[in-house]
Amino acid sequence: MGMRYLIHTIVRIQMTFYERLRAVQVHTQSVLCVGLDPDPVRMPQHLLLGASHADAVMRFNEAIIRATAPYACAYKLNFAFFETLGRRGYDVLDYTRSLIPSSTLVVADAKRGDIGNSASKYAKAVFELLDFDACTVAPYMGRDAVAPFLAYENKAAFILVRTSNPSGQEFQAQIIDGRPLYEFVAERAVRWEHNLPGTIGFVVGATHRDEPARLRTRFPRTPFLMPGVGAQGGSLEDAAMAANAEGGVLVSSSRSILYASDGEDFAVRAAEAARALSKNLKEALQPGTLC
Repeated sequence: MGMRYLIHTIVRIQMTFYERLRAVQVHTQSVLCVGLDPDPVRMPQHLLLGASHADAVMRFNEAIIRATAPYACAYKLNFAFFETLGRRGYDVLDYTRSLIPSSTLVVADAKRGDIGNSASKYAKAVFELLDFDACTVAPYMGRDAVAPFLAYENKAAFILVRTSNPSGQEFQAQIIDGRPLYEFVAERAVRWEHNLPGTIGFVVGATHRDEPARLRTRFPRTPFLMPGVGAQGGSLEDAAMAANAEGGVLVSSSRSILYASDGEDFAVRAAEAARALSKNLKEALQPGTLC
């Protein structure tokens, strides 16, 4: 076991994020990224009996990961749901990270975005201390906020480009010199990747009917992280379209999997939901996409 882990670690270090994304998806035959947003209010209440919220979340996450691992190529951990656990939040986050199979990618949904010195510390915490493979980053402060995340050869920074929330259009859809601001941000972010070893990716919500296709046409080689499929009503077809391009896609679904049941069968129902979504996504892909 130790030698296998060592070999896997060496291969992981030598591959770029893009290469690892491709390899993991071919291996798992899946483009599904399970979002871990563990909310004690929505979790099965039997997990909370006689337990702290932190302990209940650990039990919940462990059951969900075990149940969905056969159908997922990645997991996305939303830091906000761990930070609200207080002092134990990062212990729960670290424990949850340790449960995820080593052959699976893990995204830190932390939405970092600060000036260079702070950004470099955020990047070190996410990539070195917590050993995540990618991190969501807000680009509003420009290159300084993103470049430290691109200093890691086998990691990725998923830039918030066109998010799935309804009010995202307040800024992102504004027309600048004849084109939407989100497109300008995407174009500039790709430039930041030049001469840096890391990989730029885009967060692109599946809830916007035409915009994922517009971005995919302009940026065929950029990995997409696509939330919004499932409970938010995002288009399965748009997600498949993004996956069929060279850049690949992680289709993220959280609530429709995590809270498929609020009873003692929650893990079984989560597995069923993950299996069904992964199967539907695969069937929507062009033949040969996962070969």
